Amino acid sequence: MDTSNASTGVTGRYFDGKTSRLHRVTLTVTDGVAHLSGDVERSAPLASLRVSERARHAARKVSFEDGAWLEVDDRAAFAQLLAGTGHRDTGVVRAQQSWRGVLVALGVTVGVVVVSYVYLLPAAAGWVANTLPVSVERQMGQGVLEVLDRRVLGPTRLPAARQEQLRRQFAALVAPEPDAPTWTLVFRSSRIGPNALALPSGDIVMTDQLVNLLKDDQAVMAVLAHELGHLHRRHLTRRLVQSSAVAAGTWVIFGDLSAMLTALPTVALDMKYSREAEYEADDYAVAMLRHNGIDPEHMAQAFVKLGQASGGQDASYLSSHPATGERIARIRAAR
Repeated sequence: MDTSNASTGVTGRYFDGKTSRLHRVTLTVTDGVAHLSGDVERSAPLASLRVSERARHAARKVSFEDGAWLEVDDRAAFAQLLAGTGHRDTGVVRAQQSWRGVLVALGVTVGVVVVSYVYLLPAAAGWVANTLPVSVERQMGQGVLEVLDRRVLGPTRLPAARQEQLRRQFAALVAPEPDAPTWTLVFRSSRIGPNALALPSGDIVMTDQLVNLLKDDQAVMAVLAHELGHLHRRHLTRRLVQSSAVAAGTWVIFGDLSAMLTALPTVALDMKYSREAEYEADDYAVAMLRHNGIDPEHMAQAFVKLGQASGGQDASYLSSHPATGERIARIRAAR
C-alpha cells in the first residue's frame, strides 16, 4: 500500500471520538503514512487505518485506532487517493457496486432458498420429528382435538355399538412394521363432509360421514390403516416442524415447545400432505391390508367413492388426501 510520492490532499471533517466538535482538515498520504493538517495535525500508518465501504450516497469514513475518524464527502477524489496507495475494495464491495454482481448474488440467493425449501428443510423436519420423544409428541397433540371440535367437528351420531365394532375390527389388525404407535379411534360428525386424520397425540379421528359414505367395513379399515401410516411416519409432526422452522429451531436449542404447540392447531386445520407422504401412507396401508389378508382393492374402492363424491359437499377428504387416478393405479398394482 506504500507510495513514495505525496498524494494530492483531500478535505474532510475530523472528529476526535471524545467530543462532538468538528475539525476541518486535509488528508494526504506520503510513504505509507496518512497525514492530517488544518484544525488538527496528526499522522498514522496506513496499515493502522480502516476505510469504510463505498456507498452510493454516504460519505467515506477513515477510522483511527484511538476511536477518532475522518469523513470525506468528495468520493471521487478520495477514491483516486486510495488508488494511489494501492488500496482495493474487497470482492464483496465491488460486487455490490456492479449490477451484474447484484444479479448474480440475487440468483445465488434464490437458488439457495429454493434448494433449502425443497430439500434441506424437509430433511431437517424429518430429523427433528424423529428426534422428538413420543411423550413430547403426545404433548404436542394435546388440545388439538378440542380446537377441531370447536371449529369443524361435532359429536358423533354413530351408535355406540357401531363405534365399538369398528374399534375392535381395527384393533384386531396387525401393523406391517414393528413399533407401531399406540392409537385411539375417536368418532365425530363433520361440518365439511367425510374426513379422517391422525394427530400426534395418537388420536385417529374418523367422521360419521366417511363411515356412511364407504358402507364397507374393509374400506373403513383401509382408510384407518392409511391414517396409521401417517401416524407411524410422523407426517403431521414433520409438517408442523417444516411449517414452523424457527419454532422448531427454538425447540432444538432451548427445548421450548410453546411456539410449536401454538402452531399445531392451525396446521391440523389446514391438513395437506405432500405427494411423498401420501404415497408412504398408501404403501403402509397396502402392506397392512395384505398382512391381514384384506384385498387392497377395498382401499382403491374407498378412493373411487371419495372421488365420485368430490363434486359435491363431500370433498373434504380429497382436499387433504388427494385421491388421484395415479394413486388408485398404484394401489391396484400392489395387489
